[in-house]
Amino acid sequence: MGPLYIEAWCDELGLSVNPDKTGLAAFTRRRKLPGFFEPGTTLPRSMSVKYLGVILDSWLTQREHVDVKVRKAQNLLWACRRAYGATWGLGPRVVHWLYVSIIRPSITFASLVWWSGCQTASAKKKLSRIQRLACLGIKGAMHTIPTNAVEAFICLPPLELVVLSEARSAGVWNVGLTYVPIEVTVVS
Repeated sequence: MGPLYIEAWCDELGLSVNPDKTGLAAFTRRRKLPGFFEPGTTLPRSMSVKYLGVILDSWLTQREHVDVKVRKAQNLLWACRRAYGATWGLGPRVVHWLYVSIIRPSITFASLVWWSGCQTASAKKKLSRIQRLACLGIKGAMHTIPTNAVEAFICLPPLELVVLSEARSAGVWNVGLTYVPIEVTVVS
């Protein structure tokens, strides 16, 4: 199935392909793809494509998607940070609501597709940084407090477990998979 097949299919339906808005990514672990393009085509091969808000790279590692999500969440947190401080501004309940209702759903969007990308150590560390920023803003604690302690105090599960839980619940709702709840134990 090459570009000529896609072109014929589009002509049959009266559609046209805009090469500026079209990305072509091969999801494979091979580095070279011989004979992938037919002569006369103008679509360049890209290493990642964005589809419905999810960035899919050619190796399906989800690393780029996690980086973008973390960067956007960090920007949202710093924008909210202008409205509160340790002793002034919005109260802890409002800051908690902002994080749980606005920032965390923006991170977990479409987690059914990319949840495996947050199981690496580097992704867990990046997600933990976001959670730490939010916890420090909610509690107004000093920067020397351990992340796990402030998470336990506020009763927030680690963000990678929230992503996994959202993916599981989306799988149950969309596909009808059997739901296995995640048990989180806090050791003090």
